[in-house]
Amino acid sequence: MLLSLCLRVTGLLLLSASLSGCYYLQAAGGQLSVMNKRVPIDEVIEDTATPAELARRLALIRDAREFASAALALPDNKSYRSFSDLERDYVVWNVVAAPEFSVESQTWCFPVAGCVGYRGYFNKAAAERKARKLARQGNDVFVAGVAAYSTLGRFSDPVLSTMLRWEDDRIVAVLFHELAHQVLYIKNDTPFNESFASAVEEFGIEQWLRQRGKSDQFAAWQRRRTLQQSMTGLVLAAREELSVVYASGVNEDAMRERKLRILDKLGADFDALFDEYGVVAPEWRSQPLNNARLAVWSAYESHVPAFRRLFESCERQFECFYAAARELSELDEAERTSRLEALAGGGV
Repeated sequence: MLLSLCLRVTGLLLLSASLSGCYYLQAAGGQLSVMNKRVPIDEVIEDTATPAELARRLALIRDAREFASAALALPDNKSYRSFSDLERDYVVWNVVAAPEFSVESQTWCFPVAGCVGYRGYFNKAAAERKARKLARQGNDVFVAGVAAYSTLGRFSDPVLSTMLRWEDDRIVAVLFHELAHQVLYIKNDTPFNESFASAVEEFGIEQWLRQRGKSDQFAAWQRRRTLQQSMTGLVLAAREELSVVYASGVNEDAMRERKLRILDKLGADFDALFDEYGVVAPEWRSQPLNNARLAVWSAYESHVPAFRRLFESCERQFECFYAAARELSELDEAERTSRLEALAGGGV
């Protein structure tokens, strides 16, 4: 599955005693269920009843986990050293909502994770009920299945059976991405957090594949990443067009017509990209393109070019890169964004 055909399929688990009762209970219960299913990866591999392909993939993940700490300076802890078989397609389902005439998603705020543009449910039916409620309030909505998430190191996160839907290098890349959240995460700045983790993922998978003598696989990974970035570029351009329409002051019927025209063109542009890359992706049309889907799509890539330059300025040394990223994270949001934009443009 291509990373950005629906929504970035990773997320953060948002647990807090301050959440409303029902939401807190489902979140706490869902997290407890995931934790209770954990089995050390070594035990699963050594069990003679374990299917050979599962044992192979878990051995690969075990090797990548050691590589993450030894070569990428990612946390050396108990995260991703166990396995949870969830016996379902996704671990959680994220609900995203945006007003009919706004490119900004609704946010929910939590003491640990800060304010984020989605709300996660361990039960698909509950997520769909919330989405219907938000839609009745006049919002565009989007429900995305999530195959992996991070608790920011608060728990010893396991490798999930839902992650095994991906090819090998995708699983390894997500492992690096989620561990990067444990290195650096700041409240209320999803683009910074996700771009940082996406950059670590990119640097890490390159080193991982080259170290294993699989440069050809890295070329394939880069091609998928280029497609992802091209799609993100189309989304950003469409959001800019939509923001102009929404600020134009025309009547609502005219805005709806222009909105539909922009989204239809975006869908056609996506189809053309898929044809160019030889990708068959019927699942991306399973839900309509709308403000909610576009709002969350761009968060994972917006600052990656800036982090690439920062990594190069550190001569590709991870400890230096993490320290430089932490310095950026300590700036106020406006200055942080300005510095990132300057980096992306070739400044310092």
